[in-house]
Amino acid sequence: MNSDEMVDAVVVGSGFGGSVAAYRVADAGNSVVVLERGRKYPPGSFPRSPAGIARNLWDPGEGLQGLFDLWSFRHTEAVVASGVGGGSLIYANVLLRKDENWFVTDSGPSGGYESWPVTRADLDPWYDQVETILGARENTYPHADITPKTHAMRRAAQRLELKWLDPNLAVSFAGEGQRPGDPIAGPAGAPEQNLHGAVRYTCNLCGGCNFGCNSGSKNTLDHTYLSMAVRAGADIRDRCEVRTVTPVRGGYEVGYVRHEQANEGARIDTSRLPVHTLRAKVVLMAAGALGTTYLLLRNRKRLPALGPALGARFSGNGDLLGFVRSSPDALEPSTGPVITGAIRVPDALDGGEGRGFYLEDGGYPGFVDWLVAATGAGGTATRLARATAARVVGRLSGVPRSQIAAEVHAVMSDQNRSAGVLPLLGMGRDVPDGVLRLRGKWLDLDQAETTSRAYYERLTSTMAAVAEELGGRLSMNPTRLLRRLITVHPLGGCPMATDQRRGVVDDHGESFGHPGLFVVDGAAMPGPVGANPSLTIAALAERFATRATERLAARRRPRMQEVGA
Repeated sequence: MNSDEMVDAVVVGSGFGGSVAAYRVADAGNSVVVLERGRKYPPGSFPRSPAGIARNLWDPGEGLQGLFDLWSFRHTEAVVASGVGGGSLIYANVLLRKDENWFVTDSGPSGGYESWPVTRADLDPWYDQVETILGARENTYPHADITPKTHAMRRAAQRLELKWLDPNLAVSFAGEGQRPGDPIAGPAGAPEQNLHGAVRYTCNLCGGCNFGCNSGSKNTLDHTYLSMAVRAGADIRDRCEVRTVTPVRGGYEVGYVRHEQANEGARIDTSRLPVHTLRAKVVLMAAGALGTTYLLLRNRKRLPALGPALGARFSGNGDLLGFVRSSPDALEPSTGPVITGAIRVPDALDGGEGRGFYLEDGGYPGFVDWLVAATGAGGTATRLARATAARVVGRLSGVPRSQIAAEVHAVMSDQNRSAGVLPLLGMGRDVPDGVLRLRGKWLDLDQAETTSRAYYERLTSTMAAVAEELGGRLSMNPTRLLRRLITVHPLGGCPMATDQRRGVVDDHGESFGHPGLFVVDGAAMPGPVGANPSLTIAALAERFATRATERLAARRRPRMQEVGA
C-alpha cells in the first residue's frame, strides 16, 4: 500500500451524484480525484454487434469489464451502469422534477415510510442549475411526422383524460439551420470541448440512448459536468474500484484496486489485486444506491458511527415494464429518442387515489430488430443472439432461461414488431420498505411483496387502458410473471433524515456519525422520486457539494490565519 498521496476530496463514482460533486468541489479550488470502476466510453465506442453486446456486462472476476451491471435479489433485479458518466450513459435522458406534493414528511406507514428533510423549494435553484448544464429541452422534432409514437401516446392520454407532458430531455437536437447528425459546435462555432476530445453530433433519431449514444448526441455527464470538472483541475481515474474507506487523522483513507485492460477476457481472483490508497479530507460517496450502500456495509466496522438506518428505505422507484403488442398503428419505437413523452397519474397527495406514477413511451434501436430477426435465422448470428439473450435473461431472472426465453421471444418477435410493439415504462411512488444487508460477502435485499401491490395494480391497469386506446394489447415484462420486478432506478440504503435514528446522512448529505463523509447519489433518497430520478439526484448533489466545499474551506481557514500571523 502507498498512502502518501493526499488530496482535498475523493469522489467515489462518476454518475449523477459524483460528477456534479466533482465539478463543484474542484471549481471551488480544491484538489479532487474521482475514482470510477468502469472505463471511458467516447462516442463511437459502444458495442453494437451481437458478440460485443454479449460481453458488455460488468463482472471483472469473469473478465467482463463492460457497461451493464446486473444485480439479482429474490424478488427484484436491478440494472445499473459501470463507466465514466455512470447511469447517464444508459438512461433515457428525461429530466423531470420531483412533484412538490411528493416531498412527504410522514415517516410512518401512512406516509409510505418516507420522510423528506428537504422540500421542492429547497431544490428548485439547484434544479435550475442542472437543467442549464445538461441542456434540458423538449424534443424539437415534429412529433407526428418523425416520432409517431409520441403523437399516438398523446392521443391516448387525451381520450383517457390523463395529463400529458412533453418532458425536458438532455439531448442535443438539431437547431435552426441544422440537420440531424450535424456536428455540435461550441462557443463561436468552434468544436465543442469534452474530456474525450471527440466530435459530437446532433441527435439522429436512432433510438440507441439506452445502449450508449455513439453519436454523442446525449448530453451525458462525461460531456458536461465531468468535462467541466477536468477543466477545473479534477483528476478522473477510470478502472479504479474502491474497496475500503477508513477514518484517519485529518480525514479518510480510501483503498482501491485497478481493473487493468489487460485482464479483460480472463478470469481472475479480484480479491488478490493490489490495493492502492489515497488520503482525503472529505470523501463523497457516489457509487449508486446499490454500490454505495454495499461499500459502506462492507466497511461498517471501520465506520461504526454510521447508525442503524444503513441499508434502509430501499425503493425501485416503482419501475415496471410492459409492451403494447398488435397495435394497427405504425408506432415506430426505433425512431427518435427512447422516451419522448409522459403521462402523469396523480395520487392521494395531489387529488388522485393511492400512490401516483408516470407512464412513458419507450423505444429500442434499429439494430435490436436485426438481433431479434437473427433468432429466426440460421448461422453464427443466431447463436450469438441467443447466447446474449440467455446470458442477460439468466442473470436477470435467476431461474432456468427456458421458463421465460419463449416469452421474451414472443414479445419481441411479433409480426411488424418494429412498427407495432411499443415498450411502456412505468415509475412512481412504490413503498420504500426494502432493507439492504450483507449475507456473507454478498448484498441482499429484504422487501415485502404486498406493501406496493395496490400501486402496481393501478399502474398495470393504466398500461392496459393505454394499450387498448392504441388498438393493441398489453404484455407484461416476462420476469413480472415470475413475481420479479426489474428496476433501473434503485434508490435508498443511506437515506437522508433529520436525525441518526431515521437516516444515515443529514439534509446536506453528510454522515451523522462521520463528519466529512458524504453520500451524494441515489442512496441518499429516503423514498422514491416518482418521476425519473436523475435530475433530483443531480440537484441534491449540487446542494450537498456546497456543504462539502464549506467543510474544506473551514479546514483551510486556521492555516491561513496562522500564516498571516
